[in-house]
Amino acid sequence: MDVKKYLDATYLKTSEQANLSENENDLVALKYINQAIEESYKLIMIRPNHLKMARQRIRDTNSKVLVGTVIDFPLGQAGIETKLQEAQKAIDEGADELDFVCDYMSFKNGFLAKVKQEIIQCTKLALDHHKTAKWIIEVAALTPDEIVSITRFIKECIIPSFDVSQYEKIFIKSSTGFYITKNNSPNGATLQSMKLIIENAGPLKVKAAGGVKSYSEAVAMIQLGVTRIGTSAAKAIMDGKDTIYDY
Repeated sequence: MDVKKYLDATYLKTSEQANLSENENDLVALKYINQAIEESYKLIMIRPNHLKMARQRIRDTNSKVLVGTVIDFPLGQAGIETKLQEAQKAIDEGADELDFVCDYMSFKNGFLAKVKQEIIQCTKLALDHHKTAKWIIEVAALTPDEIVSITRFIKECIIPSFDVSQYEKIFIKSSTGFYITKNNSPNGATLQSMKLIIENAGPLKVKAAGGVKSYSEAVAMIQLGVTRIGTSAAKAIMDGKDTIYDY
């Protein structure tokens, strides 16, 4: 199976997380950007501070690789105004796709009106600028019932608020890849969690992220029904190798 068209090559570590200087971390991000261009992946997913660099490299190489970034990452709790401001800045700096972290803690605690407002307003901002919006629900922080509930909730916010022609640009995404779990349990996409999302997200699309580390895992996700896979292991997946990296 040709999985390349499904891959969002991803590098989202800060310099502190990577134990690198800012300059060293910029060079790692540039390596991922160049690799995405050389391998013709669907998209390069990077932190907002690397957007300008990615856009410049893509222009310089006449590449068709898309550029994505994360919004209110990784906790999703900064509030709607912060989400909108970060998203607008990312749009202005050349992002094609915006991966918003849903305020899943507010959802878990029953503040549904707040979550609904940010889903509708942030999605509208993205679509008004002809961008793709993805909503990260952080499956490792949710029970199976909560995964079903929040997936349905996002869908029920979107369907009445947007035209059917826009649904193809709206995704539900599994994970940030940075959630800290107990007992070293998976912090990203699993076949079980993705199955729950896919069964309840339609007609919205689904992205698996975090933990997809091999070609066989990528194929299994695609066969399940995901249309995008976010992974720091894109090159290893294409080479048919396993990797230790989670995201």
